[in-house]
Amino acid sequence: MIVILFLGRNMMSFSFLLLSGGCFLSTEGTPEHPFKGIFTSLPKPGGGEFGKFYSLPALNDPRIDKLPYSIRILLESAIRNCDNFQVTKDDVEKIIDWENTSPRQVEIPFKPARVLLQDFTGVPAVVDLASMRDAMGQLGGDSNKINPLVPVDLVIDHSVQVDVARSENAVQANMELEFKRNKERFAFLKWGSTAFQNMLVVPPGSGIVHQVNLEYLGRVVFNTDGVLYPDSVVGTDSHTTMIDGLGVAGWGVGGIEAEATMLGQPMSMVLPGVVGFKLNGKLRNGVTATDLVLTVTQMLRKHGVVGKFVEFYGDGMGELSLADRATIANMSPEYGATMGFFPVDHVTLHYLKLTGRSDETVARIEAYLRANNMFVDYDEPQAERVYSSYLQLDLADVEPCVSGPKRPHDRVPLREMKADWHSCLSNKVGFKGFAVPKEAQDKVAKFSFHGLPAELKHGSVVIAAITSCTNTSNPSVMLGAALVAKKACELGLKVKPWIKTSLAPGSGVVTKYLQKSGLQKYFNEQGFHIVGYGCTTCIGNSGDLDESVASAISENDILAAAVLSGNRNFEGRVHPLTRANYLASPPLVVAYALAGTVDIDFDKEPIGTGKDGKNVYFKDIWPTTEEVAEVVQSSVLPDMFKSTYEAITKGNPMWNELTVPAATSYAWDPNSTYIHDPPYFKNMTLNPPGAHGVKDAYCLLNFGDSITTDHISPAGSIQKDSPTAKYLLERGVDPKDFNSYGSRRGNDEVMARGTFANIRLVNKLLNGEVGPKTVHIPTGEKLSVFDAAMRYKSAGYDTIVLAGAEYGSGSSRDWAAKGPMLLGVKAVIAKSFERIHRSNLVGMGIIPLCFKAGQDADTLGLTGHERYSIDLPSNIGEIRPGQDVSVTTDNGKSFMCTVRFDTEVELAYFNHGGILPYVIRNLMKR
Repeated sequence: MIVILFLGRNMMSFSFLLLSGGCFLSTEGTPEHPFKGIFTSLPKPGGGEFGKFYSLPALNDPRIDKLPYSIRILLESAIRNCDNFQVTKDDVEKIIDWENTSPRQVEIPFKPARVLLQDFTGVPAVVDLASMRDAMGQLGGDSNKINPLVPVDLVIDHSVQVDVARSENAVQANMELEFKRNKERFAFLKWGSTAFQNMLVVPPGSGIVHQVNLEYLGRVVFNTDGVLYPDSVVGTDSHTTMIDGLGVAGWGVGGIEAEATMLGQPMSMVLPGVVGFKLNGKLRNGVTATDLVLTVTQMLRKHGVVGKFVEFYGDGMGELSLADRATIANMSPEYGATMGFFPVDHVTLHYLKLTGRSDETVARIEAYLRANNMFVDYDEPQAERVYSSYLQLDLADVEPCVSGPKRPHDRVPLREMKADWHSCLSNKVGFKGFAVPKEAQDKVAKFSFHGLPAELKHGSVVIAAITSCTNTSNPSVMLGAALVAKKACELGLKVKPWIKTSLAPGSGVVTKYLQKSGLQKYFNEQGFHIVGYGCTTCIGNSGDLDESVASAISENDILAAAVLSGNRNFEGRVHPLTRANYLASPPLVVAYALAGTVDIDFDKEPIGTGKDGKNVYFKDIWPTTEEVAEVVQSSVLPDMFKSTYEAITKGNPMWNELTVPAATSYAWDPNSTYIHDPPYFKNMTLNPPGAHGVKDAYCLLNFGDSITTDHISPAGSIQKDSPTAKYLLERGVDPKDFNSYGSRRGNDEVMARGTFANIRLVNKLLNGEVGPKTVHIPTGEKLSVFDAAMRYKSAGYDTIVLAGAEYGSGSSRDWAAKGPMLLGVKAVIAKSFERIHRSNLVGMGIIPLCFKAGQDADTLGLTGHERYSIDLPSNIGEIRPGQDVSVTTDNGKSFMCTVRFDTEVELAYFNHGGILPYVIRNLMKR
């Protein structure tokens, strides 16, 4: 038990709480738990008890029976953590009355059961914790108070640069390369695992964070000191949502918000609406889970689910494997929802047993969820639940498809792909257009590839990647892809050698069942060797193309294509030279690699010529649903999961050989280009700086719609002519050792220089020119964004950003907010924001403002050459969530905007200059 002093939403009051298992318990001098009357035992069938829990049925409130299952998890957390201080009985009532309160956008606190970090976001999180310890010490406080109070699972989901040639030793070679490049980063995280309590670190090489979370870390039900409660998690990667397929409520948050949660702060969130998505029927033969996912993504994007939960139900649920559900849940950020939730049922229990959870654990999970009305039994009559809105899909209507060429929700039925591709060639430049002149559309670029004659056309595939993110939790599509490779080998088809192929499973379990099935050898024959278990092509780690291929593309202006089984295909993300990028199922990735082009009608045109000289068609290599099911049944076994995750706890030789100091304070190395003490807490005072508007700020960038965090946040490779490259070269780093932005996320100097450095950035200040540049308004010079920002800062000028709709869509990268803050951006004025990014901006002290409906920069006649003042009251008590404020420019324009501080807690964060200074000041007062 730990005695802790909490400072809640009322920042002037204090209360001592006694915590045990996340519960407020009565003790002398403290009030009794407001819901002690429903704290009851859960008996075991054979005698004894599983533990104690807060019983929702014991409230005898008929409104609870109509609540979506996802809202019941929020309700249980509020009841268990209710202290009438951080969480009040009024908060509990708001959740119970969800049907009436959710349309009103009411605020509730939420305390998730745990926090999930991966190393790209885990490094800056641990850096910030280490820096916070220093700040606490400098302010005269106890630095050891900076320790996670909520369990933290940190998976070193290391990036895998696909640099190694197609070979069977790729995994070891890439691991050695990763340790050579990232030894300092890995050692820092190993230090963090010993310096900070309550933090589990999963070593590199174990698998991608989402799949490790699904197969190993997910508890479904916690048992802490005999208290049972639902597992729930917030993670620093937006695809934390994959765990929703397991019935665990989880979603992505910014690293800064995760850090505050780790340190005991309740998350402040708007009680979400819930879209009920009913599934009926059964998928047709040959249709994959990926096809279903892309269909669902398009439907939900069209429906509009930003900031909402999506909850799946209906008779079709029994036809979906847990892996299918996890694939749909994983794509939540792509359809814009906070999460896509699948309540626990018999399919979930079967998966828990398959993945090595003990019979006793599974029995406890089922007993608790049934007792607390959180289990769905489709063999019993279903109570009618209320949803905010409804969607329905007959699984039999799903057809094979891909998405692209630039966005994950631009779904294209496979039968229409050739026609759609030709439309994209001709259409004006946009999400579905490249504006290639008609006379240039049949261009052929002939070149020599290592002595072999080769050619590329518009639509030629140069990257084919089965990546670790969306699909590789799913044995049906992985083994289905291997069957495509097998059938192609048997017919004599071969992937062209200049296509860069790779296979990056999400965990070592995939390797085991591919070997058990005997199918890995066919992947190898087609060039899909396993390159590692981590982020690859989907995050821009595709590595360099062969020089001859790169030259053929560049010199002939070829619209080359990449096909990947990932979840993101925004411009510039996959590779600078692949302007057309399509998301597809793993079997389709193999099929397109064999065809060598996306400019093909699979129904009518042959993929290639077989060894017998006859044409081979798509139908000749495509496995039936029955074939896939048979190999899944015989090859995916529980022992594979057990042995894989037993090995995780032992680490690997390279990890185990890392030596780290035992000190609880980190010894910062000023010469390090990987780990750097950030400036967030420099010159911090005990008193908050207070609220503030913006005066005479320049516009740093002027954007249109759909600016993603890929455009904002540093990601992928470091361009050789960038400000980041200059910084590294000045510190003696050889270009071959630049590594990626992801690997250097623990260095704010690198990340600030890489902010807004995307090569596909379209900035209206440059009149349509594409690239990471902007105009320095006072002089009219065209500069890199970083150089322009630094010139404004050195002259004492603030800056703002203008943007269109859906600003900040994509990953939950905290650097998409940290970077602009370091550049001196004080406000972003947009038509609309994606949920996570807006929250992150507030967390870094940046004001998010929305234009009024029907207005934007263009309709208001704003060019970005004006200077902007935002009239925000200096007294925090005079600011209300969602109020209107006036924005004026130096040329006489004035317009109203809505300030997007959505809760009182967000106002408190802004008053303190950000969420982390808020936490430090609160800890100082304990």
